[in-house]
Amino acid sequence: MKSTHTLEINGQFENLAIIADFVIDAATQAGLDDKAVYAVQMAVDEACSNIIEHAYGGQGEGTIEITCTAKPKGLQIVICDYGQAFDPDQVPVLDPTAPLAERSSRGMGLFFIHKLMDRVEFKFNTPQGNQLRLFKNK
Repeated sequence: MKSTHTLEINGQFENLAIIADFVIDAATQAGLDDKAVYAVQMAVDEACSNIIEHAYGGQGEGTIEITCTAKPKGLQIVICDYGQAFDPDQVPVLDPTAPLAERSSRGMGLFFIHKLMDRVEFKFNTPQGNQLRLFKNK
């Protein structure tokens, strides 16, 4: 069984279902339990939605490359795009205890990605484009 799987796909909202199937399959093959598989799928869906909407402006132009690698302790996912980079430190930190009316409309996706995954790392403007590295423990 191959331990690394890669999907390269157009950055379009209608491709999110294909991306979900791809990461669910990779997470299952890596030995993650159902709860961890769901967490990976939700985090990758949120990250790819953000890439499509923000990095590519929702225009469906540009590709997203997702590489899933099974590791002894879990699953590593690397998501690459060549769209507009952003500074995650400039995104307001979501305070889930604040009243709904006072919460920023930005930052919720990053909040959930960090909550769902065990490790989250961003790298921007590399030769391989913008990279989001995620890791989920078994």
